[in-house]
Amino acid sequence: MDSRKKIRKSILYKFTPGQIMVIGFSSVILMGTLLLMMPFSSNSGEVTNFLDSLFTATSAVCVTGLVVVDTSIYWSTIGKAIIAILIQVGGLGFMSITAWIALILGRKINLRERVLIKEAMNQNQISGSVKLVKNVLWMTFTIEMIGAILLSTVFIPRFGVINGIGYSLFHSISAFCNAGFDLMGSHYGEFSSMAAFYNNPIIVFTLSTLVILGGIGYPVMINVITARKFRKISLNSKLVIITTAILLILGTLVIFWGEYNNTESLANMNNWDKFMVSFFQSMTTRTAGFGTIDFNLFRSNTLFILIVLMFIGASPASTGGGIKTTTVAVIFMAVRALIKNEDEISVFRKKLDINIFRKALGVFTIGLFVFIVGTYLITITQGEKFGLMQSAFEVSSAYSTVGLSMAGSYNLNSVGRVIISLLMFAGRVGSLTVFTIFIGDVKTNKIKYPEEKVLIG
Repeated sequence: MDSRKKIRKSILYKFTPGQIMVIGFSSVILMGTLLLMMPFSSNSGEVTNFLDSLFTATSAVCVTGLVVVDTSIYWSTIGKAIIAILIQVGGLGFMSITAWIALILGRKINLRERVLIKEAMNQNQISGSVKLVKNVLWMTFTIEMIGAILLSTVFIPRFGVINGIGYSLFHSISAFCNAGFDLMGSHYGEFSSMAAFYNNPIIVFTLSTLVILGGIGYPVMINVITARKFRKISLNSKLVIITTAILLILGTLVIFWGEYNNTESLANMNNWDKFMVSFFQSMTTRTAGFGTIDFNLFRSNTLFILIVLMFIGASPASTGGGIKTTTVAVIFMAVRALIKNEDEISVFRKKLDINIFRKALGVFTIGLFVFIVGTYLITITQGEKFGLMQSAFEVSSAYSTVGLSMAGSYNLNSVGRVIISLLMFAGRVGSLTVFTIFIGDVKTNKIKYPEEKVLIG
């Protein structure tokens, strides 16, 4: 027993928190890949090739939803269960799962593990880490169960008791974890997603609520529950809620008015159905991955805004990806302060630390760089189906762990599948975290250099 503790301790202290997160997620993906390759995971009973299994496992653990084979048709019941477990682990984070198992076994969480939980949950302090994990698990399972019950009111009458319950649980997990995997292909055609339910308010608003709750992040939900009044919640929670609401409303209006008279998309629907489709597809840019309409039917101006919304993604410490809502909010406030010639970045009578702006700018710049390079690589390595718009859409969807696709991820060749898999991984773990695996701990530079002016603008 002592030797095991020494090995675990040496591993924890050998790597930085960021490196352990990268290694942990990689290990879960590799385990999922091996399980999905097994004959019992496919409906045909045959071994699934490594690349398809890797892509699916990466998409599930990174809660993306991009698929190269239809989930409902290709995978067996065991395969679907494996995917659901991978989604749950990916949504909660492997450190939360590890801590949960340790608590069940009665093992104490040491200081280093608390630091890892803090990093995984994107918290500012170590204290309360274990309590946060307990609250996160309790909230997750409660919300997913309520979502499953609501979905079952539609799925059980339509698919029977057994399938209805299974579908309800699967889609509730997939929605709350912002994964976007669905099981509708065997009923309504390959890669049909939720198109058959575009005008069903129970499905539309239940899935939307699950996705939004998962996308705003656990700390925000806990803060809102404990504070109860908006003026008492933290600045972070206020920024997340306001920015999420603005993006959701903006996306809905862009789709509704941009596609209102488009005969190929919304023109033939009544206004209520147009609103539901617009709202649902705006919601999916919160990194959900479900679809109630074929995105190829949308106009290019609408698609462009959707790419931008996907790039922003969800919020910190949530089940979603993207550069995060608070990143955009901080950069916007910094630009506002610059235009108004203010010395400080402030909001709601609170001053923001300059290091927060530096981190936000870094996240945005790295995200933009990855998006540009990824789009370029997909454009030059794929066939005619992946033009500039399709490639940009695919890359933004992958990097922000959204799960939407115009050209269809199944049309990607081997090189494209590897590129998209890497983008999904970077988007879920975080670009800054991925880079730490190469640079390790960064030491503060105490040398002070002379100041010099540079012309800007």
